[in-house]
Amino acid sequence: MQRDQLADFLRRRREAMRPAEVGIADGPRRRTSGLRREEVAMLAGMSVDYVVRLEQGRSSQPSVQLLGALARALRLSDDERDHLFHLAGHRPPPADGVARLARAGLIRMLDLLGDTPALVLSDLGEVLAQNRAALLLTGDHTGFSGDRRYVVYRWFTEPAARAVCPPEEQEYHARRLVADLRAAVGRRSGDPAAAGLVDRLQATSADFRRLWAEHEVAVRRADRKTFLHPRVGRLVMDCETLVTPDQGQQLLVLTAADAEARERLELLRVIGVEEFPMGATGPTTR
Repeated sequence: MQRDQLADFLRRRREAMRPAEVGIADGPRRRTSGLRREEVAMLAGMSVDYVVRLEQGRSSQPSVQLLGALARALRLSDDERDHLFHLAGHRPPPADGVARLARAGLIRMLDLLGDTPALVLSDLGEVLAQNRAALLLTGDHTGFSGDRRYVVYRWFTEPAARAVCPPEEQEYHARRLVADLRAAVGRRSGDPAAAGLVDRLQATSADFRRLWAEHEVAVRRADRKTFLHPRVGRLVMDCETLVTPDQGQQLLVLTAADAEARERLELLRVIGVEEFPMGATGPTTR
């Protein structure tokens, strides 16, 4: 671990960030040109004290998870992210595989979308990043571990994951999830991570086994989904999926499908601003 170089790199990246890039107002009383340490801590989900110790070269070796959070908070490019990992004494995340970080360009698109809910997912359905609007609509789904990282696994093993969807739509969305997973597993031929996920789902869920046996294949690109939100009620949302050229990651953008959904989404934003002024976490299904 190269503590001094790591400290210098983090400090310079923080100072180079414009607050507006991460949705923070740049008011007239602001004395620093970049982000404050407490803002980096908030964006990365860690303590301010730890950010200070990192920048002063006094910290213990940060974990891979913390480095990933810092990379997202500082909007690092892929090369900068790899450099961060090297300085901290870790191997950078693989260019391919399941356990990845959201691509820097997709993170920036999340910021640009502002009040439009959007998420970045891996091709196996792990939520890698969400913007604030998505947190308010769907809750925080970036902190799961093990198989619970995958939307499809939670859908078939946890009733709460299906509760955000009306009962009459659940079979349709279950089929879409399985068909999309089938396409991803086909692209990942021979990948033990993808095959293992399917094996564990088949061992756990009879409903998954039934749908998997039908061998339906369909990449999810556009869809319409009804969310049952505990605070604002029913929202009908159009879901548009943009896929990276290697089909490894997806940007899922959710827009209101009708006037009622637009009004309820706006109410949700107001509630979120009132209750969670800086960083709300607020269920996702894909």
